[in-house]
Amino acid sequence: MTALVIAEHDHEGLRPATLNAVAAAFALGAVHVLVAGSKAEGAARAAAAIAGIEQVLHVDDAGLADQLAEAVAVQVLAVAADYGHIVFAATSHGKNVAPRVAAALDVAQVSDVTKVLAPDTFERPIYAGNAIATVQSLDAVKVLTVRTTGFDPVPATGGAATVKMVAAVAVPPGSTFVGREIAKSDRPELTAAKIVVSGGRAMGSSEKFNEVLSPLADKLGAALGASRAAVDAGYAPNDWQVGQTGKIVAPQLYVACGISGAIQHLAGMKDSKVIVAINKDPEAPIFSVADYGLEADLFVAIPALVEAL
Repeated sequence: MTALVIAEHDHEGLRPATLNAVAAAFALGAVHVLVAGSKAEGAARAAAAIAGIEQVLHVDDAGLADQLAEAVAVQVLAVAADYGHIVFAATSHGKNVAPRVAAALDVAQVSDVTKVLAPDTFERPIYAGNAIATVQSLDAVKVLTVRTTGFDPVPATGGAATVKMVAAVAVPPGSTFVGREIAKSDRPELTAAKIVVSGGRAMGSSEKFNEVLSPLADKLGAALGASRAAVDAGYAPNDWQVGQTGKIVAPQLYVACGISGAIQHLAGMKDSKVIVAINKDPEAPIFSVADYGLEADLFVAIPALVEAL
């Protein structure tokens, strides 16, 4: 049967995670994309331009402007019967909507899929990524969230799918949008960045974190990340956290500065293409996954690296 990918978008265009979700869906067969938004013609056109997409379902309603999970979920449920798979990216938005859809369909959600073995069989990490479970679902409709790091994004252009307008379904009362606080930064978004520079508890303070790592990130055009220990200590904001309880990243280059390499952190970045670790502790677990390791005082090594760049 056909798979339905639930697009993540800002109404004007698609978010990068959608392209990874589509890549996973292609392993299941034909793919349709649902764009549910308000005045989201731009996002619908972008979805139609993805190579290989057969059809885009476009639901346009003012009640979808804020992308509340309850509002998006009822739109998905309205068309779910026509599909064998409903695919979400394993982002905060996807993880918010998917369980509502799975519960309403009375099916077991398969979360954090990293590989599609067959239309009913999937791989997903467990125990902070230390083991891979093979999961088979016998449900008639399979609701999946897929890790974006497990699938290379498909090309955003080259397609010419038809766009079908679908009437919006009324959203039951129960939740109201109150407000949103969005962190603004001139740096790339952490989960979409090609280069990430992360700091750990060894940075010592928020002042040192920014003083030492910001120049390196600026030189490399990188996003800034942090370990949970650094976030808990107040050295970095919560939305910078990389790891099992933070964000999962897989950039082309990951630079770990003063990060010991706890299992929970490794679970969030070990799929990075090239990992560079800077740590003065030769026994730090981070060196076991690093492609390049520098045993040095980061407060000396990083300024020297910035100067060399």
